[in-house]
Amino acid sequence: MMLVPRSNVFDFDRFFNSAWSQPAESRANAFFAPRVDINDQGDHYEISAELPGVDKKDIHVHVKDGVLTLEAEAVKEDKEEKDGRLIRQERRYGKFRRSFNLGENVQESDIKAKFNDGVLTLEAPKAVEKEKERRRIDVH
Repeated sequence: MMLVPRSNVFDFDRFFNSAWSQPAESRANAFFAPRVDINDQGDHYEISAELPGVDKKDIHVHVKDGVLTLEAEAVKEDKEEKDGRLIRQERRYGKFRRSFNLGENVQESDIKAKFNDGVLTLEAPKAVEKEKERRRIDVH
């Protein structure tokens, strides 16, 4: 006899409780959860998001009140036909939205974005702190 841990893939109770207890809409969109890296590059922050299968036109980046928001939508259809008859057709669709609090030390107006090979890269320059001026006050 072999003991199977409860976290094993073949735990049917967990499979049915987690996979089928969610609404169909959330299961359908669950495939699209891109990885995001945030790096401090000294004078700017670099945010990279993996967006495989997403067209550039379907990516939207917004900044408002110190919050940077990434939105994207993926639509992928695979169709396989043989002798003019449909053998297999698969579709997957997904949307995501991810927000980041930039704080006060980012120059919002100078944020740049580029999209290359399925990776969205944002460069958010840090605001340059002005050294406080020392001013002499004359005593009368």
